[in-house]
Amino acid sequence: MESLVAPVLILLAVVAGVILAIRTIGRRKAARGAEPAAPAPTPAELARTAAARLSEEEHRRLYALIAQGQAMAAIKLYYEATGEGLRASRDAVGALAAHPQPYRGPEAPPAAVEDDDDDEPQRFPYRYRAIASKGDVTREVSSNMLNDEIYGRIRTLARNGDTEAAVTALTRHSDISMKQAREFIELLDD
Repeated sequence: MESLVAPVLILLAVVAGVILAIRTIGRRKAARGAEPAAPAPTPAELARTAAARLSEEEHRRLYALIAQGQAMAAIKLYYEATGEGLRASRDAVGALAAHPQPYRGPEAPPAAVEDDDDDEPQRFPYRYRAIASKGDVTREVSSNMLNDEIYGRIRTLARNGDTEAAVTALTRHSDISMKQAREFIELLDD
Protein backbone atom coordinates (compact mmCIF):
# COMPACT_ATOMS: atom_id res chain seq x y z
CA MET A 1 0.00 0.00 0.00
CA GLU A 2 2.79 2.38 0.84
CA SER A 3 4.24 1.83 -2.63
CA LEU A 4 1.09 3.29 -4.22
CA VAL A 5 0.96 6.52 -2.16
CA ALA A 6 3.80 8.28 -4.02
CA PRO A 7 2.42 7.66 -7.56
CA VAL A 8 -1.10 8.70 -6.47
CA LEU A 9 0.23 11.97 -4.97
CA ILE A 10 2.16 12.69 -8.18
CA LEU A 11 -0.98 11.97 -10.23
CA LEU A 12 -3.06 14.31 -8.05
CA ALA A 13 -0.44 17.07 -8.38
CA VAL A 14 -0.45 16.74 -12.19
CA VAL A 15 -4.28 16.83 -12.33
CA ALA A 16 -4.34 19.93 -10.08
CA GLY A 17 -1.73 21.63 -12.32
CA VAL A 18 -3.76 20.89 -15.46
CA ILE A 19 -6.96 22.24 -13.87
CA LEU A 20 -5.15 25.40 -12.74
CA ALA A 21 -3.71 25.95 -16.24
CA ILE A 22 -7.14 25.54 -17.87
CA ARG A 23 -8.68 28.09 -15.49
CA THR A 24 -5.87 30.58 -16.13
CA ILE A 25 -6.25 30.27 -19.90
CA GLY A 26 -10.02 30.69 -19.60
CA ARG A 27 -9.62 33.86 -17.52
CA ARG A 28 -7.19 35.35 -20.07
CA LYS A 29 -9.59 34.67 -22.93
CA ALA A 30 -12.48 36.18 -20.97
CA ALA A 31 -10.39 39.27 -20.16
CA ARG A 32 -9.50 39.75 -23.84
CA GLY A 33 -13.10 39.25 -24.91
CA ALA A 34 -14.36 41.81 -22.38
CA GLU A 35 -12.31 44.64 -23.91
CA PRO A 36 -14.31 46.53 -26.53
CA ALA A 37 -12.66 46.14 -29.92
CA ALA A 38 -12.21 49.33 -31.89
CA PRO A 39 -13.88 49.12 -35.31
CA ALA A 40 -11.44 48.68 -38.17
CA PRO A 41 -11.05 51.81 -40.30
CA THR A 42 -12.62 51.78 -43.74
CA PRO A 43 -10.22 51.66 -46.70
CA ALA A 44 -10.98 55.32 -47.51
CA GLU A 45 -10.19 56.37 -43.93
CA LEU A 46 -7.03 54.25 -44.00
CA ALA A 47 -5.98 55.92 -47.27
CA ARG A 48 -6.49 59.43 -45.80
CA THR A 49 -4.50 58.51 -42.70
CA ALA A 50 -1.72 56.88 -44.73
CA ALA A 51 -1.44 59.87 -47.10
CA ALA A 52 -1.16 62.22 -44.13
CA ARG A 53 1.95 60.34 -42.92
CA LEU A 54 3.88 61.04 -46.12
CA SER A 55 5.90 64.07 -47.15
CA GLU A 56 5.14 65.66 -50.51
CA GLU A 57 8.11 63.95 -52.20
CA GLU A 58 7.28 60.53 -50.65
CA HIS A 59 3.63 60.97 -51.70
CA ARG A 60 4.64 61.76 -55.30
CA ARG A 61 7.10 58.83 -55.47
CA LEU A 62 4.58 56.40 -53.92
CA TYR A 63 1.89 57.25 -56.47
CA ALA A 64 4.43 57.06 -59.28
CA LEU A 65 5.25 53.49 -58.17
CA ILE A 66 1.57 52.60 -57.88
CA ALA A 67 0.91 54.02 -61.35
CA GLN A 68 3.77 51.95 -62.75
CA GLY A 69 2.33 48.81 -61.17
CA GLN A 70 5.28 48.36 -58.78
CA ALA A 71 3.33 47.40 -55.67
CA MET A 72 6.27 45.84 -53.82
CA ALA A 73 8.43 48.92 -54.33
CA ALA A 74 5.53 51.13 -53.17
CA ILE A 75 5.11 49.02 -50.01
CA LYS A 76 8.85 49.21 -49.35
CA LEU A 77 8.81 53.00 -49.79
CA TYR A 78 5.86 53.38 -47.40
CA TYR A 79 7.48 51.01 -44.90
CA GLU A 80 10.73 52.99 -44.91
CA ALA A 81 9.00 56.39 -44.85
CA THR A 82 6.64 55.69 -41.94
CA GLY A 83 8.34 52.95 -39.95
CA GLU A 84 5.07 51.02 -39.70
CA GLY A 85 5.03 47.26 -39.90
CA LEU A 86 5.08 45.36 -43.17
CA ARG A 87 1.45 44.27 -42.96
CA ALA A 88 0.29 47.82 -42.09
CA SER A 89 2.37 49.17 -44.99
CA ARG A 90 0.80 46.65 -47.38
CA ASP A 91 -2.69 47.60 -46.22
CA ALA A 92 -1.93 51.32 -46.47
CA VAL A 93 -0.56 51.06 -50.02
CA GLY A 94 -3.56 48.97 -51.06
CA ALA A 95 -5.91 51.58 -49.63
CA LEU A 96 -3.96 54.40 -51.31
CA ALA A 97 -4.19 52.60 -54.65
CA ALA A 98 -7.91 51.96 -54.29
CA HIS A 99 -8.70 55.43 -52.91
CA PRO A 100 -6.19 57.92 -54.37
CA GLN A 101 -5.50 60.88 -52.11
CA PRO A 102 -4.13 64.28 -53.08
CA TYR A 103 -1.17 65.56 -51.12
CA ARG A 104 -2.22 67.81 -48.28
CA GLY A 105 0.34 69.73 -46.31
CA PRO A 106 0.44 69.28 -42.54
CA GLU A 107 -1.74 72.35 -41.99
CA ALA A 108 -4.46 71.41 -44.49
CA PRO A 109 -7.46 69.62 -42.96
CA PRO A 110 -8.58 66.46 -44.76
CA ALA A 111 -11.72 66.90 -46.83
CA ALA A 112 -14.35 64.19 -46.54
CA VAL A 113 -15.57 64.52 -50.14
CA GLU A 114 -13.51 65.99 -52.93
CA ASP A 115 -15.48 67.86 -55.61
CA ASP A 116 -13.23 68.59 -58.57
CA ASP A 117 -15.99 68.86 -61.19
CA ASP A 118 -16.48 72.63 -60.80
CA ASP A 119 -12.80 73.58 -60.80
CA GLU A 120 -10.50 73.98 -63.76
CA PRO A 121 -7.60 71.50 -63.72
CA GLN A 122 -4.31 72.88 -62.52
CA ARG A 123 -1.75 73.58 -65.23
CA PHE A 124 1.80 72.52 -64.47
CA PRO A 125 4.95 74.20 -65.83
CA TYR A 126 5.93 70.99 -67.64
CA ARG A 127 4.30 68.59 -70.08
CA TYR A 128 3.62 65.12 -68.74
CA ARG A 129 3.76 62.18 -71.16
CA ALA A 130 1.60 59.13 -70.50
CA ILE A 131 2.16 56.14 -72.77
CA ALA A 132 0.03 53.00 -72.95
CA SER A 133 0.58 50.04 -75.23
CA LYS A 134 -0.81 46.59 -75.89
CA GLY A 135 0.78 44.45 -78.55
CA ASP A 136 1.60 46.62 -81.55
CA VAL A 137 -0.81 49.40 -80.50
CA THR A 138 0.69 52.36 -78.63
CA ARG A 139 -1.06 55.56 -77.56
CA GLU A 140 0.47 58.66 -76.00
CA VAL A 141 -1.11 61.55 -74.15
CA SER A 142 0.93 64.67 -73.49
CA SER A 143 -0.49 67.42 -71.31
CA ASN A 144 0.53 70.07 -68.84
CA MET A 145 -2.57 69.23 -66.76
CA LEU A 146 -1.33 65.71 -65.90
CA ASN A 147 1.18 64.54 -63.32
CA ASP A 148 2.09 61.22 -61.64
CA GLU A 149 -0.68 61.53 -59.07
CA ILE A 150 -3.48 62.30 -61.53
CA TYR A 151 -2.29 59.65 -63.99
CA GLY A 152 -2.10 57.16 -61.10
CA ARG A 153 -5.75 57.88 -60.26
CA ILE A 154 -6.73 57.40 -63.89
CA ARG A 155 -4.90 54.05 -64.06
CA THR A 156 -6.51 52.94 -60.79
CA LEU A 157 -9.97 53.78 -62.12
CA ALA A 158 -9.24 51.85 -65.33
CA ARG A 159 -7.91 48.82 -63.46
CA ASN A 160 -10.94 48.82 -61.14
CA GLY A 161 -13.25 48.66 -64.17
CA ASP A 162 -14.58 52.23 -63.97
CA THR A 163 -13.61 53.09 -67.53
CA GLU A 164 -16.07 55.97 -67.96
CA ALA A 165 -14.68 57.77 -64.91
CA ALA A 166 -11.15 57.14 -66.19
CA VAL A 167 -12.06 58.48 -69.66
CA THR A 168 -13.72 61.55 -68.14
CA ALA A 169 -10.72 62.26 -65.91
CA LEU A 170 -8.30 61.83 -68.82
CA THR A 171 -10.22 64.18 -71.11
CA ARG A 172 -10.53 66.69 -68.28
CA HIS A 173 -6.76 66.72 -67.70
CA SER A 174 -5.70 66.70 -71.35
CA ASP A 175 -6.70 68.11 -74.71
CA ILE A 176 -7.88 64.87 -76.32
CA SER A 177 -11.34 63.77 -77.42
CA MET A 178 -13.50 61.20 -75.64
CA LYS A 179 -12.84 58.71 -78.45
CA GLN A 180 -9.06 59.11 -78.10
CA ALA A 181 -9.36 58.82 -74.32
CA ARG A 182 -11.39 55.59 -74.63
CA GLU A 183 -8.74 54.12 -76.95
CA PHE A 184 -6.02 55.06 -74.45
CA ILE A 185 -7.96 53.68 -71.43
CA GLU A 186 -8.65 50.38 -73.25
CA LEU A 187 -4.89 49.84 -73.31
CA LEU A 188 -4.69 50.36 -69.52
CA ASP A 189 -7.40 47.95 -68.36
CA ASP A 190 -5.05 44.93 -68.04
